[in-house]
Amino acid sequence: MRRTVIVGDIHGCFDELLELLGEVGLRPDDLLISVGDLVDRGPAPGEVVGFFRDRPNSVVVMGNHERKHVRGIFSYAQEITRLQLGDRYAETVDWMRTLPYYFEDEHVRVVHAAMLPGVPLGDQKEEILCGSTSGERELTALFPGGHWHDHYADAKPVVFGHHVTGRQPMIRDDRIFGLDTGACHGWNLTALCLPEYTAHSVSAHADHWSKVKVEWQLPVLKTKPWRDFTWPELAEAIARYSPGSDPATQSWLGNLEKWAADLRSSLPTLAAAAHRIAGELTMEEMRRHPAARFLFQARNGRLDQTSLAKQCPTPGRTIDLAAALGRSLPEPPA
Repeated sequence: MRRTVIVGDIHGCFDELLELLGEVGLRPDDLLISVGDLVDRGPAPGEVVGFFRDRPNSVVVMGNHERKHVRGIFSYAQEITRLQLGDRYAETVDWMRTLPYYFEDEHVRVVHAAMLPGVPLGDQKEEILCGSTSGERELTALFPGGHWHDHYADAKPVVFGHHVTGRQPMIRDDRIFGLDTGACHGWNLTALCLPEYTAHSVSAHADHWSKVKVEWQLPVLKTKPWRDFTWPELAEAIARYSPGSDPATQSWLGNLEKWAADLRSSLPTLAAAAHRIAGELTMEEMRRHPAARFLFQARNGRLDQTSLAKQCPTPGRTIDLAAALGRSLPEPPA
């Protein structure tokens, strides 16, 4: 008999997913459903996504983490996933755009995070179904001091993830099933098998999110647009990321700090170069020069280190000015 196997939040824990599906004895004709959050925080989001995309009889419900990628809302976890997926990232996000916000058949309802009791799934807000920040705020206002599922009275069972229930799934009245058991945090990955409604769990192999955060910190930092940071923003970022970083990251941040200091210390030299060039060129030659604005300021006695610093508020502006004046300044450390 064909079964339905519903898996809680996987978050890139591919080895645990394979182990769990082996535990439940998944068959080719079984319907496999993910409650969403295939990606972010774990070590292998690409493998998890590839598994569900390649396997027939599989459904993935839109989770708040997929929705963040679709909407371009990036925090550290999404930055890491983008690097983990590499060249596959854009195409994977295009696939995420196609995900439904719920699944329902005659036996069960599946959402990622929540639903308003008494409202048909087709009439629910996407933000509530997937657990976005605004959806969570709305639920808190509607059910202060409680949960949406405290008010779920329908006979049809509802299965969801999103909120970690602990190492064990939350099962209430054999109708309400919360399956996020914290796999990416080193707890368990859980599946619910229908029609028996039996739960199966496997232990996570590690606290993946703690490891991934450290492993990918330096690669993520290297992708940031340091050229475009203002000097105060750059100093604040270095101060924020340095504490608790591993030695390699701290060393790189030290190089970044030195790079910024060297660029700022070049301003007197750039001002002197502008004055020299302005004294050598005719008015027409200055008009055609890539640093014309600065040359005219120098010719008119209005260019000094202070005024130049105001006009070069970022490393990029400083590097570009140096290039226009025929000088070379380094890009951020590799």
